[in-house]
Amino acid sequence: MTGIDLATITAIDMHAHAERSVRTPASRALPDHPWPTPTAEDVALHYRALDMACVVFPVDAEKMLGAPPVPNEEVAEIAAANPDVLIPFGSLNPHRGEGLPLRARRLVEDHGIRGFKFHPGLMEFFPNDPLVYPLLGELESLGVPAIFHTGQAAGGGRIRLKYSDPIHLDDVAVDFPGLKIVMAHPSFPWQDVALSIASRRENVFIDLSGWSPKYFPPQLVHYANTLLKDKVMFGSDFPVIAPERWLADFAEAPFRDSVRQGILKGNAARMLGLDAA
Repeated sequence: MTGIDLATITAIDMHAHAERSVRTPASRALPDHPWPTPTAEDVALHYRALDMACVVFPVDAEKMLGAPPVPNEEVAEIAAANPDVLIPFGSLNPHRGEGLPLRARRLVEDHGIRGFKFHPGLMEFFPNDPLVYPLLGELESLGVPAIFHTGQAAGGGRIRLKYSDPIHLDDVAVDFPGLKIVMAHPSFPWQDVALSIASRRENVFIDLSGWSPKYFPPQLVHYANTLLKDKVMFGSDFPVIAPERWLADFAEAPFRDSVRQGILKGNAARMLGLDAA
């Protein structure tokens, strides 16, 4: 197979995690870690069985999670072996020092990484910190999107909520207008802030991962049905939420029929450039 066939898949999940082959629970920030820890191969098998594609990524937050991340190159290699279902994103912690822009370029150009995932709470940085701007500038130059966790984080623990306030992404959107920014999750307790940013900044999108649609704030559903109908995308946060469960609850949620296909597939396909492939 040579890539994602938009005619045959039913949906694109913008948010799936790849864990280590050795099942190492996150020991400090997420002490209970009650969900499974699928490898990238597990993710491919799960989504192929559902006739769906997904964005899959590790999270580079070793200090907070107590375990090293899955190597970006490993995720890219497994995605290359499963191009019909996996869209590989990398993860680079801004605290790893100089050389990250070059590292990002090599991951994109040499390994086929299609974007990057950041978790400001787990990585302990503000997205508009000058520390991260050289890396974000490189991503803009490369033309690949960046997903940022927003709002509260599963498990709580030592994760500081302040880093995941979406207001910091407004600076990033203005300073890097060519960078596609995805705000992951309903941004509780800053949902209205996230909606305002996404509606005013052309380069900002929202993925709906991490929550069942039956618990979405009403204003999020309203904006998804109207002003943001082309900028809101399906995401499950697998394995925290199974895509099957998310889709079943989405079917019962008050979304307009006219926006459902865009949320499930069309908006992500355009944002990722799959519709032009």
